[in-house]
Amino acid sequence: MEFIRTLNGDIAPEELGVTYSHDHLYCIPPLWQEKKIDDFMIDDIEASIKDVELFTAQGGQAVYDATAIDYGRKTAELKEISDRTGIKIIATAGFNKAVMWPGQMAGTGGTFQQWIDGHTRAEIRDHVVSELTVGMDGTSYKGGVAKFGTGYNTISEAEDKVTRAVLDAHKETGCPLHSHTELGTLILEQLAILRQEGVDPTRLTMAHVDRNPDHWLHLKAAETGLFMCFDGISRVKYHPESVLIDCILNLVRHGHEDQIVVGGDIARRTMYRNYGEGGLGLGYILESWAPRFMEQAGDAGFDGKALFEKFFVKNPQRAFVFKQ
Repeated sequence: MEFIRTLNGDIAPEELGVTYSHDHLYCIPPLWQEKKIDDFMIDDIEASIKDVELFTAQGGQAVYDATAIDYGRKTAELKEISDRTGIKIIATAGFNKAVMWPGQMAGTGGTFQQWIDGHTRAEIRDHVVSELTVGMDGTSYKGGVAKFGTGYNTISEAEDKVTRAVLDAHKETGCPLHSHTELGTLILEQLAILRQEGVDPTRLTMAHVDRNPDHWLHLKAAETGLFMCFDGISRVKYHPESVLIDCILNLVRHGHEDQIVVGGDIARRTMYRNYGEGGLGLGYILESWAPRFMEQAGDAGFDGKALFEKFFVKNPQRAFVFKQ
């Protein structure tokens, strides 16, 4: 049996529709809140809804919200956004990365690091399984993806334990997997852990691969069959759009078009249109980037519309599926 788990229940994969495969629609990261970094506070539900409406106006239908508990996941608010806008939201179980773990973990009286250090791999697995099958944050709304992550060229002992626990949760539930790579580092090292644990890489979507625009590295990773998320679109401070499109087309040229998904990873008020900063907003990828990509793909001899359909519709249907 195959299905996609959204905050409004399980659906058939073909019901998902046009999908952003990595974004953050509402989140209050505990560590950044403690440090008073206001730009990371995506905490105005009305502003978030207005930006989602920019997305739906361009034909958007679904979003994978990659906010895990340590990045300030707010399940009830995500459900409200889904209900009020009609979009399907896939939410995140698991954890993000160790740099966030000095933040306070609600309901524990301590930090995420202390909670992780005080729990075994099996206990962390059970926590993630519960988020996937019972509910998150005291609600009955279930996660649709299990997430793990690593730091910038580092995998801490705690990150390694969490990663393997999340992989255990995947084995128990058949859930899809998502990983954070800091600036696109440790891609092959993460895949090595999957190999050690006997997990099929085709069940993993890896984030931020475009932050490290290394053609050789991308092809080596793609050979495993994983999904590669290009989610740095509009973040020219990392790389211009031309670099990202060149990376995508290089993968297509080598036959990996069925493994590419796209998102914006909007996690700052200054990147949203309706948080008072006038950023590009949630509509940008579909409204502006996708037409440019299709034009450049056509110039390179590919069918741009067919590639759009794969990246935004067909590939997410396979990337986010539970298999039981």
